[in-house]
Amino acid sequence: MVYEKFWSENPLIAKNKTEIWKLEKDGLKIFDDIPHYAANGFDSIPKENWDMFKWAGLYLQRPKEAGYWMMRVVIPGGILTYDQQITLANIAKDYGRDVYDITTRQAIQFHWLTIEQVPDILNRLEKVGLTTAGACGDITRNIIGNALAGIDPDELFDTREVLYDVFEYFRLNEDYSNLPRKYKMAISANIHNASNAEINCVSFNPATKVIDGVTEVGFHVKVGGGLSSVPMLAEELDVFILPEKTVEVAAAITTIFRDFGYREKRHRSRLKFLVADWGPEQFKEKLLEYTGPLPEKGESAVKEWNAGYFYGIHKQKQDGLNYVGVNIPVGRLNPDEVIEFAELAKKYGNGEIRNCNSQNLIIPNVPDAKLEELKQESIFERFPYQPKKFIGYSVSCTGIEYCNLALVETKKRMRTISESLDKEIDLDVPVRMHMVGCPNNCGQRAIAEIGLQGIKMKNQDKKMVEAFEIYVGGTLNEGGKFNEKLKGKVEAEQLYHVLKELILFFKETKLLSETFLDFVERVGISQLQSKLDDILTEVAV
Repeated sequence: MVYEKFWSENPLIAKNKTEIWKLEKDGLKIFDDIPHYAANGFDSIPKENWDMFKWAGLYLQRPKEAGYWMMRVVIPGGILTYDQQITLANIAKDYGRDVYDITTRQAIQFHWLTIEQVPDILNRLEKVGLTTAGACGDITRNIIGNALAGIDPDELFDTREVLYDVFEYFRLNEDYSNLPRKYKMAISANIHNASNAEINCVSFNPATKVIDGVTEVGFHVKVGGGLSSVPMLAEELDVFILPEKTVEVAAAITTIFRDFGYREKRHRSRLKFLVADWGPEQFKEKLLEYTGPLPEKGESAVKEWNAGYFYGIHKQKQDGLNYVGVNIPVGRLNPDEVIEFAELAKKYGNGEIRNCNSQNLIIPNVPDAKLEELKQESIFERFPYQPKKFIGYSVSCTGIEYCNLALVETKKRMRTISESLDKEIDLDVPVRMHMVGCPNNCGQRAIAEIGLQGIKMKNQDKKMVEAFEIYVGGTLNEGGKFNEKLKGKVEAEQLYHVLKELILFFKETKLLSETFLDFVERVGISQLQSKLDDILTEVAV
């Protein structure tokens, strides 16, 4: 289908270099060019074409001129087969210097790739039904799903088929490969909001509605969520969507974004800015122009938020089967560990592994008769299914190790701090901590109970050093609330001590079973600010 790119006549867009090349050549065409560049080496790639590689899931690592790439692989809904896991592990082993990261969108990331290696990697992925198209760039990104879809006692219905239908509709679809900017979707019927609905551009969330005397299951829709430097919570539209209408509605919303989303300034080119300006009523009116009449909202099936955590051994909705939720500290594995999990999944389950948006994984479909033997496997000593209160709930972005945007190191630091806190502080509740290396929020700092955002600052010796700002009280319960910044900058070398003192204050002051989030809401920001001021004064002496 040919559509009219009427925004090309906008003189303001004509000044935007990214929009100009996107009009001249579709981003997905980079797949046609990769064999040439692979044959002729990194120096054959014009610098102005570097950004186009995002449509193939490739970013240049820092420093860009060194020619090493980060590759992100699309994993719809986070579900991987045994063969896919083995393929991914071997790519990390053969080309990625043994680094295998699970992302906050259930995808997989490799690092240290060269352009010469990319054709073989893409061929390997294609053989097992995986792709990198849409993993990055101004296009529909990996679609988040319920990591337990199809096996979840707490889902309204199985969303796997719906999610794959939407994924296939948008995959390599050049009608939607030139969006104003990245575009994130979520489809889940888990009643605990496992897909973090409020921070996606578009989310389909479980709901029921009585239609013609029959209670139907389906979705409510939220639009306009997103994090980055201007985080916004998604707004709910007054519509009810039957599962079979999901592709049509997703296409209509995406068309609205494509045709009416802002393109003049990159930092305002997300759907959230359009929704904020239009409001949900005007957005709904435009949506109905594309879809025709839709039923009004029914009853939401969403209860409290679980942040995508499924730790422990639990019964599936299928009799006699179980799933095991396992902690992967800050989402990082090596290839041998990936293969070890794949072999366990094959031996005890059906070979599947499910990636969680909390950077963890799930082994599903384990029969009752095999549970005790599985629990004895040594891998759970390193990757427990009942993790400790800090490392089990720590999330981190990629950080300065590979990312061009990051200001500080994150993954190693987050893991070290969390493991040290677990050794020194015994709490009755977990504390969700997210660390990010810059304001772009890939590690979803804004929804953490304790958010840690990397900055650069001059220390007392006037030297530029890595440092952090501390935010408290984020949640996606009841529509969501982003965490709030405490005043004061913490030098990276002092971060562990400052966090330890802050958490000890929480431990000594909290009520029994009170979470850090509830604590913040009970005592207020001012008490935490006062405590942080005292700690920073002590540190400065």
